Formats: sequence, C-alpha cells, structure tokens
Amino acid sequence: MAPSFKDGNSLFDFVVRDGNGVKGLVDSGISKVPDQYIQPQQERIDKQNGISHELPPIDLSKLDGPNHDQVVEEIASAAEKLGFFQVVNHGVPVELLESLKDMAHKFFAQPPEKKAIYCKDVSPSPNVKYGTSFVPEKERALEWKDYISMVYTNDADALNHWPMECKEVALEFLNKSIKMVRKLVEILLGKLGVTVEDSRIDAFIGLKMINMNFYPACPNPELTVGVGRHSDMGTLTVLLQDGIGGLYVKVEEDIDAGKKGDWIEISPIPGALVINVGDTLQILSNGRYKSAEHRVRTTSTQSRVSIPIFTIPKPTEKIGPLPQVVEIDGVARYREFVLQEYMNNFFAKAHDGKKSLDFAKLDSV
Repeated sequence: MAPSFKDGNSLFDFVVRDGNGVKGLVDSGISKVPDQYIQPQQERIDKQNGISHELPPIDLSKLDGPNHDQVVEEIASAAEKLGFFQVVNHGVPVELLESLKDMAHKFFAQPPEKKAIYCKDVSPSPNVKYGTSFVPEKERALEWKDYISMVYTNDADALNHWPMECKEVALEFLNKSIKMVRKLVEILLGKLGVTVEDSRIDAFIGLKMINMNFYPACPNPELTVGVGRHSDMGTLTVLLQDGIGGLYVKVEEDIDAGKKGDWIEISPIPGALVINVGDTLQILSNGRYKSAEHRVRTTSTQSRVSIPIFTIPKPTEKIGPLPQVVEIDGVARYREFVLQEYMNNFFAKAHDGKKSLDFAKLDSV
C-alpha cells in the first residue's frame, strides 16, 4: 500500500531530503502523480503535437577523408540553425554505450539508502551529488527525474570517489568523448573565422561533468515533465539516449524538420550520440550558434535513462563574445563576465526556457 503524505512537506521530505527520489515514490506503490508533480497546462508535453524527427546523423569519420569540408559545413549549419545534431563514428565504442546504459539502470535500481549516501550534505565528495528534479526548493512543480552527478577533476579522484557501480565505465565514456568534443569546438570556432590558441580551447571545456539521469515510468505522463524547458549552461553537451526517446527541442528558425516555435523530438539512433550547443558557446559566438531550448517527457511504460556529459569553462574563466567575432559582426550582443557568476544565476532558479541567457545580454542590443 502506498504511503499517505499528509501534506506537501512530508512528500518533499520523503523524495528530496530523505533521498528516496521519484524512484522511491514509484516503488512505494502510487497509482497517480502527486499534486507536487503536476505541471501547469502550458508546460505539459503533448506527444501527439510533437514532431518526431530522426536528424540524419553526421558521420565524424568522414572528417579524415575527401568529404571533410562538407562534414564541417554540416556541423556548423546544425549549430547555427537548431543547436542540436547527432553523430556516428564518433570514437566511442558502441559496446561501451550499451554498458553505460546498463550501469545506469543498475545504479538507480539500488535501495534508496545506497544512493542517498551521495546526497548533497552527506556525500563523501563535493564532486559527487545524488538528487532529484533540478532545484526542488525553487520549483512550482517538481520534475520527474532522479540523477547522480559526477564532476571530473582527474582519473584518480574519479576512481576513488565516483560510485563503485558505474565509475569505470562512466570515466571511460567521458575520456573518450572529450577528444570528440575538443575536435567539434575547434571546428565550430574555425567556422567563425577566428583563430584560438589550443590552451584557450582547453579553457572553454575545462570543467567536465557527467550525469546519469533516471526517469521512472510515470502513471500520468501527460501531467508531468522529466525535465522542464531549459538550455544548457556550458560549451557543448554530449548526450547518450536510450532507445525510448522523449527529448524535445524547440525550433528557433524555420528548418526542414520544423517551423519556428515547433517542438521536435530527437528520435534515438542506435550507436549515435546527441550533441547540443550550450549558452557559453552561444555567447562566445556572439549569437551565431544557438543553445537550443529543450525538455524531456516521461512515459508510462518503461523507465528511461540518459547520460549527458557537460563541458563547461572553469568557474574562474572570463567569458564573453570572442573579439574577432565582434569585429566581424560590428556589435557585441553579450557582456563579459566570470563564469562563476553565470553558474550562480543558472542554479538559483527553476528551469524557465532560455531566460538564463538574459544574465549575459547587453541591454543596448
């Protein structure tokens, strides 16, 4: 029999403070979504009205052949128009991707007390955090998601402090993906017509974080969201989806896949990785590249996992439009700031589309 929560506080304590998460809520036997998870009508995801689109994947192996320039154009065009694209032959073994999805399911299948040891105030490492939703204290409606977040400093620290169930495979995924990310950042900066030193490129992806997200099967998926509307904070995000789907992206300008304002579903492609532009790259490019607004729906039939790698400048890094791009454009659309200031603003509020970018916009533009 499902527990009865006398009020919102007792449910909040159970899910958030006690570390049971949404998984614990579902395992308790609930038959309908609690009020605290019911989204306002305008935030709900209508699967019927979404456009399911299999973005043709970009084959990164062709960067080493006669079609190099064409592939570069495909990457830059996707970053300019949608801010999302899928890649294959990316250098990360498909067996590793499958193993990672299995490990994510195994981690979240553990009893709550095994996961709760990584909750914010008790975690043995400041680089490992288990939680639920995004910023539950600030949200009008909670998101139907649990996660474990692991910040990378070096291999030894990861192997010492990341959860035993997934540390080795998560670390291998991160290390193999970063080579691809660096190449993509090089390509995208080159297409802006700027020359950037290697050390500067490294600085743009200096902070690396891998999350494992878990979206339990939901009794009323039409009332909830797995993740609300938002853009990512960093430079580039690498995302491993499972085969269930549920990632929706908002179209900012008319493209073949949809019209401006449409929400299109990024259908999973076996063996592919999803790449998306973050706010930092939009700012560096002076708005040329788009940090796409996206969200995640829930499903009633199966629990879903996704594993993103976020590449972000270090918090002490100064960020602003690249001077050579401003010279070409004739105007700076964003101000310069220290990234820590942006991070503080980003994590202080509930998800709300791309409003996080307002922090950096110049009023005069």
